[in-house]
This record gives sequence, C-alpha cells and structure tokens, in this order.
Amino acid sequence: MRYLSRDDFRVLTAVEMGQRNHEMVPTELIIQIADLRLGGSVKIMNTLLRHKLLHHEKKHFDGYRLTYLGYDFLALRTFLARNTLAGVGRQIGVGKESDIFVVIDEEENEMCLKMHRLGRTSFRAIKNKRDYHHNRGSPSWLYLSRLAATKEHVFMKVLHENGFPVPTPIDANRHGIIMNLIDGSPLNQVRELNDPETVYLELMELIIRFGTHGLIHGDFNEFNIMISDVGKITVIDFPQMVSIKHPNARMYFERDVNCIRRFFRKRFNYFHEMKAEFEYVVANREKDLDTEVSASGFTNALAAELESFMVSQTRTSDCSLDGSGEDSATDDEEEDVSDEDDVKDNDSLGDAPGAYLQHDYATQPLTAPRVDDIRRRVRRDVTRNVQKSKGKGKTSRNVIKNKEKRKVRAYMNE
Repeated sequence: MRYLSRDDFRVLTAVEMGQRNHEMVPTELIIQIADLRLGGSVKIMNTLLRHKLLHHEKKHFDGYRLTYLGYDFLALRTFLARNTLAGVGRQIGVGKESDIFVVIDEEENEMCLKMHRLGRTSFRAIKNKRDYHHNRGSPSWLYLSRLAATKEHVFMKVLHENGFPVPTPIDANRHGIIMNLIDGSPLNQVRELNDPETVYLELMELIIRFGTHGLIHGDFNEFNIMISDVGKITVIDFPQMVSIKHPNARMYFERDVNCIRRFFRKRFNYFHEMKAEFEYVVANREKDLDTEVSASGFTNALAAELESFMVSQTRTSDCSLDGSGEDSATDDEEEDVSDEDDVKDNDSLGDAPGAYLQHDYATQPLTAPRVDDIRRRVRRDVTRNVQKSKGKGKTSRNVIKNKEKRKVRAYMNE
C-alpha cells in the first residue's frame, strides 16, 4: 500500500469498472478509462501484473482482470480513506469462502476484517457448469464475493440493532467487512463443556428467535458459533441467511436444528428431546426482519442471484450427510484437487480405512443420499490406499473411480 501511487490505483479502478461488462478488460479500454495525464498506463499494468494485482490473458484476446489481491487493495484503500483502519495484522482464519485478518484502527483497537473469497480452487469448475448469474454476460467471482459481503453486512447490522448475539458491524466495502473482534473460539474447537445442556438449549432458543423474527440462518453449525470462556455465544457468517417465507424455509430450518443435535451427540455424547419446531416459529412471528433487510439496500433480486450460488454449495455444506462437518467436493467439483488433498480430507474424518463399513448402514435403506455417502467414503479410502502404495505421486482419477465402483458394488451386493 505504501508503494502504490495514485496512478496505480487509478488503473486498478479502471480495470474494476471495465469488469462490469467484460470478463477480461481490453487494454485499450483500460487506457481510455484510466485517462492518465501523461500516459504510461501500459507500464503501470505491467508493474501491477508483476506484483500479482492483475491477471493478463492473451489466448483469445489481449485483456486484464483483477485478482483477489488487487481487489483487496482497492477495498483497503477505501477503508484507509474513511479512517476505519490503520493497519493489517495476522491472518486468524481461512476457509473456502473467506479469509479473516486482525486489523487495528488509528487508536490501535483490534478489529476483525473478513475478505470474502468465493471461488476457491476446489469450486472453480462449477462456475462453467452452473448458471449463477442468470442473464449476466460476464461471470465473476469478485462480483459474487461483493454480493456475499453486502448481504452479510446488511444482515449483521439488522441483527445487531435488534439485540442478537452477533459481531458489531463497523464498515464494509466491496468484498470486505470490518467488525469487532470476538473473544472466543469456534464451537468445533471445544472438546468439553461444563454444562452442555445449557449451551444446547440456548442454541435452540436462538434458532427459534431467528425464526420468530422472520429469518433462518441457513448454516447454523459448530463452525459458525463462537463461544467464550464464560460461555457467551456469538453467531457469525450470514451470507446464506434466508427469509422464513422462502420456498425452502422448512428445509433450511430443520437442517440448522439437525446440525446442532448431531454435533452435540457426537462431540459431547449429549442428547435432548427438545428441539426447535418450524411450525412454532411460523405461528409465533414477532417481527419481519426479512422485510427490513430488503428495504435496507439488499434487494430480492440480489438475494436471488447470490442464493443461486449458495444453493449449489448445499451438497458440500458443513452439515454433509457423513456428519463430519468438513467440506467435501463432489466428483465434478474436485477436478482441480490433488489426490494428496483427498488423503488429508480422509484423515480429518477421524476414521480408519474401511471404517465406513462399521457404521449403521446395514439397518438403513439404500436411498440416493446414502449411496452418495458410501461413495464419498469409499473414494477417500481408495485414494488413501493408492497413495500409500504408490508414494506421493498423483494417481489417475479413472483408476481411483474404477476401484471405487468395484468396492461400492461389492459392499452393496453384501
């Protein structure tokens, strides 16, 4: 940031403006939009390209696009101009959809900066296979990330104003959100609770409270719940939040409830018959915060556009059928992931090779979700065995899939 000049940011802004109508912005258009007094736009673009703030494509035509790093610099410059932050510290979190950093303001108060990063390597292939943008001519992960950040900031602001246990929103720009730093750890990192019943009931009451105010979190699980040493709960991550009037509201609501019940049963060996009921929240509406959100700038059209992306991730959500809480890509979506990554994912399940055969599948019907679950576990198991026998080299996907099919058939025949 210290070494970028005003002209550098003028060129970055020109590329950003050009990407509204172009996937790759032609060089001539960048020069025209930047309109530098003494010229030199091409030289500046080469400098930005060298520092990976731009990406250059010349297979079919000569053009540039912003990288996430370049988009970060534009957002940071706006935050600096608003005196929202004065410095960026360590990275404290990373996921398939965002990066989290500690930042400070001019008074050296610590805050949290969330940079949305939709389109990680594991999910890039799906952009070409599904229509997330309806009739938009130029698909862009940056555009989707900006939508996600806008939605999260709007929901966070409305929830905070209505007394919900959420972070305090401070500022937002492009794909970045600044909020207060939460004192606590994600629930998935907690190995023991002194009073699991109190925490469980509080989470169920929170789901009900969301519902009676017209909202459903949509991804209410142990990864998006922060808990402090004294037991204070804070809910984070709202890009997937939907209205109680949504056509799939019941499915999202029950998925949130089952995520918490499953996690407490597996982690703390705790089960409680009490659970939030969808019919109850529908019959006991108190407020229409979903209407407030629509009136605050995030329109239904924008919500529908972002939701088309979020729905496509449902199969790989944190509450997958295997209950592991880990993200797992489907066959189509993981073409860019190495076999070594699959082995690491298998280790995260906490199961030894072949452990999936010891689960209670024998008492369950062979439904389509169950078959998908078996195939996912078999694929990871086969990949691990192949890696052990052939070292760390990458193995053909066809070899793994053929072995996977044989093991699935053998198990199903049993």
